Amino acid sequence: MSDGSKGRSSSYFHFFAGLSSGILSAVLLQPADLLKTRVQQSHSNTLLATIKSIASGPSPIRQFWRGTLPSTIRTGCGSAIYFSSLNALRQKVAQATLIAREGGRGDGHSSTLPKLSNWANLATGAAARTWAGFLMMPITVIKVRYESNLYAYRSLFSASRDILQTEGLRGFFAGFGATAARDAPYAGLYVLFYEQSKKRLSRLATTIEEKSGAAVMLSSSTSAGINFVSGVAAAGLGTTITNPFDAIKTRLQLMPAKYVNMVQAAKTMLREEGVMCLFDGLGIRIARKAMSSALAWTVYEELIRRAEMRYHDGLEKA
Repeated sequence: MSDGSKGRSSSYFHFFAGLSSGILSAVLLQPADLLKTRVQQSHSNTLLATIKSIASGPSPIRQFWRGTLPSTIRTGCGSAIYFSSLNALRQKVAQATLIAREGGRGDGHSSTLPKLSNWANLATGAAARTWAGFLMMPITVIKVRYESNLYAYRSLFSASRDILQTEGLRGFFAGFGATAARDAPYAGLYVLFYEQSKKRLSRLATTIEEKSGAAVMLSSSTSAGINFVSGVAAAGLGTTITNPFDAIKTRLQLMPAKYVNMVQAAKTMLREEGVMCLFDGLGIRIARKAMSSALAWTVYEELIRRAEMRYHDGLEKA
């Protein structure tokens, strides 16, 4: 089989692994996403009051999962685009800087991805997330409005028609500036923190396993555990740093008539509600991001590891 065919197969692995991990995290964690949106739409909304309001209303279970369809489309497709783009960028950078393509085979590292410098991890993560965010922006706007209680959309079609009629095509990209300002540094910092955490934990695990007489190559369960813990830590740090942009983004997408652009929205929020409104939803966002990122990256890397093992086994038998 040719190298080009191998590259195409590898790209498919990363696309479908990202799609699978995104769909899983979106469905499981939709209530957390909905609560974050409700808390951020007004500084007067508290998490406990929001939970009580939904729980005391009609069909509470269904209401907690309101917006699951657009969220699943956005997160599933967004993750597929992000992970496949990130892999392509990392492979290109690894080739350009003469760094080995395979980062996790036989060297005591939990990753199946190329190992890059800190700056390369930061740049590739930011670029891939910004690109995925731009492509998925229309469904992101619909998702946020579904999750709020300011709109009564009943279908994706009716939501799209309403936005197009009232705001035009520009309405589908409301808050993109704030989204990019949130996602680019978040994704870059996430990949940087994630890779650094994995490197250190992998060294620690390798040292422990060597002392116990185990093989140098980390086991599947150990690698998955390292990836999950690293994902939680990276998400917590990245989320805290970028939360103000997330709070601004939510207001821009929910109330475009009041909040015109990122700078005006920030000034209005600070003047009317104070600096703490920029950190509304931080707790629930950290919990949600930590779990979703850790889950998505753990599932993604495990699927890639298994797919590539089967793929290489098939090549050896051919």
